[in-house]
Amino acid sequence: MKNSHLTRTRRARLTPRKKPGQLRSSQTVEAILEGAAHILEGRGLDGYTTNEIAARAGVSIGSLYQYFPTKDAITLALVQRESTALVDEINAALCLEDPKRALREMIEAAVRNQLRRPKLARLLDFEEARLATSMPPSTNAAAARAGIMAFLQRCYGLPASETRTATLDVMEIIRALTDAAGTREHVDATLLADAIEGALRGYLGVRCGTV
Repeated sequence: MKNSHLTRTRRARLTPRKKPGQLRSSQTVEAILEGAAHILEGRGLDGYTTNEIAARAGVSIGSLYQYFPTKDAITLALVQRESTALVDEINAALCLEDPKRALREMIEAAVRNQLRRPKLARLLDFEEARLATSMPPSTNAAAARAGIMAFLQRCYGLPASETRTATLDVMEIIRALTDAAGTREHVDATLLADAIEGALRGYLGVRCGTV
């Protein structure tokens, strides 16, 4: 019971207090999230406080707390915002009829997401890992897994018993290579996508017995 209570308490501190229902509220929340993103990119975690976020967003600290109970709740909302766009692109790519094109489009979506704002992506990955034991289950992660699993079953003929492991491996290969690229400057997006595609084709070839 005690552990269950602690988990609920931690999750409450990570959950937005209310969802914006009107245009003005939505604009306030977006300003807070973008203010947080700019602080992370410009100053890193050292300058990342609710007071600084409110100041950067141009809102009062009281307005900020109307929507977010803690700094970590802002962080997770920012993770959710960034990952939603990525998952939408991934699942759109995986619906393409040509498996090769679908795989490439998925990879290019992941590369764009990482290189568009690389410092922000790295810090959000770090913070997401730190908060993983307290945060509520990610619907975006589940949607990405479901999309990749369906793609692997449809296009590579993997049985259901093997698809979950293969899906997690595919996601980790993409994450590892994009994260590594994100730590470097002046990364060529096409070369990175080529490298990831080669790694995935090799892995899927061995996994599916085609090489």
